[in-house]
Amino acid sequence: MIPAVEFEEYRPMLLGLAYRLLGSMWDAEDVVQEAWLRWEGADQDEIREPRAFLLTVVSRLAIDQLRSARVRREAYTGPWLPEPVMTSEAGPLDTAELRDTVSFATLHLMERLSPPERAVFVLREAFELPYNEIAEIVGSSVANARQLHHRASARLAEGRDRFRPSAQDHTELLTRFIDAASGGDLAALAELFHEDVVAYNDGGGKVKAALRPLQGRRKVVGFLAGLLKRYEVRDARLIDVNGWPAVWAVINGSSQVVAIDIRDGLISGVYSVLNPDKLARVTSA
Repeated sequence: MIPAVEFEEYRPMLLGLAYRLLGSMWDAEDVVQEAWLRWEGADQDEIREPRAFLLTVVSRLAIDQLRSARVRREAYTGPWLPEPVMTSEAGPLDTAELRDTVSFATLHLMERLSPPERAVFVLREAFELPYNEIAEIVGSSVANARQLHHRASARLAEGRDRFRPSAQDHTELLTRFIDAASGGDLAALAELFHEDVVAYNDGGGKVKAALRPLQGRRKVVGFLAGLLKRYEVRDARLIDVNGWPAVWAVINGSSQVVAIDIRDGLISGVYSVLNPDKLARVTSA
């Protein structure tokens, strides 16, 4: 098979892998393009398993880029959140694991992990690679790869429900959120939030947004009260982002995407992306 044609067959999978590792589709596309150059320059006769070869190249490139990205994100204005993408562009989502590892809440939590932990977690959970292959990709022993996966899984499980809510439950909660916010009903909003809810607002220094996470129901509701008192919520609707429903809305003339995490049937995490650079791939349609 012609190399370019074969590579294109793997491109959606490779973009999905790189995006999960980096939380940015812009960066993921750069990594996949570099992988294509290496694929094109390789001796095709020596590549026995193209999928394994490309997964290895993309994973290693993404790990290297993630190390430098972490330095940039530490200097970012306000909380750094992943770049939301339409579900149709998030790569294959054939399994519950693939869908969960691309969810906005999971991508945000993965920022807690070291680059090797993140790579091991994604390769194991989303792509079901055996530990011996994962160990070779990340340059560790099999035992260490198992330990990295165990540690990553434990960190991502902290404070989250063991069983994820259904898409229907997610949609119903978001619909109530839209109705309460659009109507300025603070009492109804308060009822939707977990006592320990945390709200993150990513304006990237380009749009006015809270510069620190807001922790606790009282602070989150108070912040929303001030926002809704000054500005009208327009064009609020549900869109399909990162494998789950999210809210598209316009507040004070700025578009934003709001994703949520759910615990005990209530909203435990609110992720508002206002940075216009991160909304280029998301449409309100």
